[in-house]
Amino acid sequence: MSNTEALRGFIRQEARRGSGISRAVMLEHTLFSLPLAICAFLLESGGRPGFSTVLWILLAVFAARNGANALNRLIDRKIDGENPRTAGRDLLSGRVKVRDLWIFTVVCGLLFLLSAAMLNPLCLLLVPVGVVLIGGYSFTKRFTWLCHFWLGVTCSAAVMGSFLALSGRFEIRYFPLTIAAALWVAGFDIIYALQDLEHDRVHSIHSVPSRFGRRGALVIAGLSHLGTLFFLAVNLFFFHLGVWYAAGVVLAALILAAEHLIAWRGGIKWIPLASYHLNQILSPLILLFTLLDIYMPGGLYGS
Repeated sequence: MSNTEALRGFIRQEARRGSGISRAVMLEHTLFSLPLAICAFLLESGGRPGFSTVLWILLAVFAARNGANALNRLIDRKIDGENPRTAGRDLLSGRVKVRDLWIFTVVCGLLFLLSAAMLNPLCLLLVPVGVVLIGGYSFTKRFTWLCHFWLGVTCSAAVMGSFLALSGRFEIRYFPLTIAAALWVAGFDIIYALQDLEHDRVHSIHSVPSRFGRRGALVIAGLSHLGTLFFLAVNLFFFHLGVWYAAGVVLAALILAAEHLIAWRGGIKWIPLASYHLNQILSPLILLFTLLDIYMPGGLYGS
């Protein structure tokens, strides 16, 4: 075999490995946290963030989110293997090796640490808090139905972290968008968990659906998303945003209303649409309308 053929074979092998890891950690779900984190640093910087700061924030969010999901897959191997819905995932089927996912997790952790160090001392100081949030989530479902809210807080740390990366200090105005993100993620994760209601009860997995039933879970998810909309609206006043951002919040409300209508009236097969697919639209939409409010003529910074 020539050196060229060996190189091509190596590239194909690594591409397959990377593709498997991407599927295992659901790389596309970075869309949940990333747009709101971008909103945070745009609002705090007046629409003019520095390039290096943006780069390290994006790397930190990417590393934290995907490292967290990889770690969750590793910790939950036994639970996922007992669940017919998740038993065919790449890690359990052998399409992704345990060793490779551990390497990916460690690399993400080191990248997260480096990114925090490159931002400011406060971000570096808060790395252990991030580690506790990320590492703790996988264990919460073993003892509390509040696991969805732990996940929400973990994901919302990307938003708060983006604010802190620019200022290096906590401010009251950072909390509305951060809380909105936490309640949003918790709400759609509760809906997602409806798929496993019976399995979770049989296997003593804690979740809002297994504790309160389908109706109770949908009520709690609905209240969480009402809180999301409330804090998105409050964010408008804290950053003196205008009509574009307000329009984005209205559209977000319509998306969430559609999500809950589908969850209430549809069967289990509709839950992925309600819990994930619609929510993949919501945060990019908020980002789009925040951008319009910042940069369009007559907007906050576009006048």
